[in-house]
Amino acid sequence: MTSGHLFNVFGPLVVAAPALLLVLLGTAALLGRPFPEKTISRLTQAAVILGLLGAVAVLALMLAADRRLVTLTMGDWIVLPGQHFHFTFKFMFDRLSVPFVILSFALCGVTSAFASKYLHREPGFGRFFVLFAVFLLGMVVTSLAGTIETLFAGWELVGLSSALLVGFFHERSGPVRNGLRVWTVYRVADAAFLIATVALHHLTSGGDFVRLTGSGPWPEGQALLTSNQALFIGLLLLVAAAGKSALVPFSGWLPRAMEGPTPSSAIFYGALSVHLGAFLLLRVSPLLEQSLLLCIAVVALGLVSAWFGAVTARVQSDVKSAIAFASLTQVGIIVAEIGCGLRYIALVHMIGHACLRTLQLLRAPTLLLDYHTLENAIGGRLPRQPTMWEQVVPESMRRRLYRFALERGFFDAMLTDYFVRPFTRVFEWCDAMERRWTDFLAGEQSRESDSLDLAGRVAEELR
Repeated sequence: MTSGHLFNVFGPLVVAAPALLLVLLGTAALLGRPFPEKTISRLTQAAVILGLLGAVAVLALMLAADRRLVTLTMGDWIVLPGQHFHFTFKFMFDRLSVPFVILSFALCGVTSAFASKYLHREPGFGRFFVLFAVFLLGMVVTSLAGTIETLFAGWELVGLSSALLVGFFHERSGPVRNGLRVWTVYRVADAAFLIATVALHHLTSGGDFVRLTGSGPWPEGQALLTSNQALFIGLLLLVAAAGKSALVPFSGWLPRAMEGPTPSSAIFYGALSVHLGAFLLLRVSPLLEQSLLLCIAVVALGLVSAWFGAVTARVQSDVKSAIAFASLTQVGIIVAEIGCGLRYIALVHMIGHACLRTLQLLRAPTLLLDYHTLENAIGGRLPRQPTMWEQVVPESMRRRLYRFALERGFFDAMLTDYFVRPFTRVFEWCDAMERRWTDFLAGEQSRESDSLDLAGRVAEELR
């Protein structure tokens, strides 16, 4: 059997394993006959192991055959020649996608093993693993995507599962509100992504990454766009990356996401999902070379986000939020590295940071118990040494920075007042006009009393 045949066996296995897991767990849940906890855990571990073995086998075959790019195409699903559109499921194995998909399988396997014990006898055990399967499939599809439409499909699966797991404990109002806030930010980022997808189709007559990043293997490709075109599409993708990775000014949803179970916090917002924005910028990194302004914007956004995360993490009162903002600091540095053209360094940094944050967030529940045990043993609080920050920065400046960090940069309030509120007021006005028109057609009096202040209620909920 030749290497080409082996690629055609192990390549589809990488995608088929999580897809089959989702079909099995989802079908059982829809039929109202969920599997027992032990069966769910075994199915999840089996899917992760099969996918991981397939990814490792593809990597070994690529190294043995000295191939730097392998593509698998599943045919054109939609073709509109007159409108320059075709939708193709295409998967691409290269130096970027293979390490990232191996990382996804490895961390998902560790987290699923932890979750099977952590959520034992939890009423939502089966629901958690169904959403976990959606997330795993989305990560695999996003990592291996060979077209921008395929990447968008995986991107949406990750976003949907993330928002639903933030509101996992739906019997409480806090997680539901925070899940709604996360979903709202994701919608803004996805809108920018979708506009970039449409613009790319009009500019290149297709959504293949080969047209966007050149025919060479990553990272040696060269974008086939002009400087202005690269700047336009690059800025849209930068907004999408900022929303998904909680970069400034979308950082407010990151601590809200900690309302979900600890396993989902570890794998989503500490390890994989929070790095998807950086992964997107790495995938389209040849585009950055076409525009100096775009590179400057990427570096500036990364450095500002890193500084904001470093300052805000110091004032958090719970360990999960502190780790989340520490993750934001590292993600900001990774984004700045991408803007500077340090692609391999950014990839290695991303993999190492994802592993570290997974360990820290999974360790967080028992860390607090150990900390309290030590304090009880010594009969008081553990001694604390003053940091260099406190010794160098004047007290007046520290107070201002403390207020800024405590309010998390006021970004939530600004987005609510200057972005959400204008939209809701417009929608409220449209709703009132529609009511008047329908009442007029029905011969009824205008129901002015039914027109409530929707903007105020939505803003209050988001707060």
